[in-house]
Amino acid sequence: MSVTIKSPEEFQKMRVAGKLAADVLEMIKPYVQPGVTTGELDNICHQFIVEEQKAIPAPLNYHGFPRSICTSINDVVCHGIPSDTKKLKNGDIVNIDVTVIKDGYHGDTSIMVGVGDIAPHAERLIKVTQECLYKAIAIVKPGTTLGDIGAIIQEHAEKHYYSVVREYCGHGIGAVFHEDPQVLHYGRKGEGMALKPGMTFTIEPMINAGKRHTKLNTKDGWTVTTKDGRLSAQWEHTLGVTDTGVEIFTLRSDDTISL
Repeated sequence: MSVTIKSPEEFQKMRVAGKLAADVLEMIKPYVQPGVTTGELDNICHQFIVEEQKAIPAPLNYHGFPRSICTSINDVVCHGIPSDTKKLKNGDIVNIDVTVIKDGYHGDTSIMVGVGDIAPHAERLIKVTQECLYKAIAIVKPGTTLGDIGAIIQEHAEKHYYSVVREYCGHGIGAVFHEDPQVLHYGRKGEGMALKPGMTFTIEPMINAGKRHTKLNTKDGWTVTTKDGRLSAQWEHTLGVTDTGVEIFTLRSDDTISL
């Protein structure tokens, strides 16, 4: 694994890109209402990133991905393609995943949004998944291992009788969208690479209400769903390891994590 250690100048670029990505999510959240299509959400985000932020939506044309954001509804685990015909309906839960490139550096982040009134069990899944992310971020510092991160997420999810998706994971990020290390959301304490100052990566747990198994839509080559059709949730932040702990580049005003 060849992990790139970022310079203070690169950290500053990550800060800028991360803030822009967070701003996109704060901007789009009020538009997530029953009756809106995910294609409309994509168009609004695209315009905002390109026109307002003078930045680039990283997913667009990335390995052929056709849109500027990912919108993953209900049993869609990740990489949901925005649709101009599929309307959100009351009770849906949706993950909105945004990556912005500014001055050559990436900020990658996602949130869960409930559409209208959502069921208590869906609310609980969303809450526990965010707690998994926060618990993992809270232990990020030099010397923490990747296994420590995976273990704390897995432990919290399974304590609530949920399961952790294993086929998809967090990743190193910087001038490159996806680079080493791979950040698994399950694992054993003390195992794997130890974190060092200057490392930048995402943590993005995908937690299923049912079993962990997923399937890929072979028609579109992107959409990943739970095999059992039950709900899935995900939250994501882009982070940098500092000399003493962690910096969250994609922090939003509604984040409740305290470090």
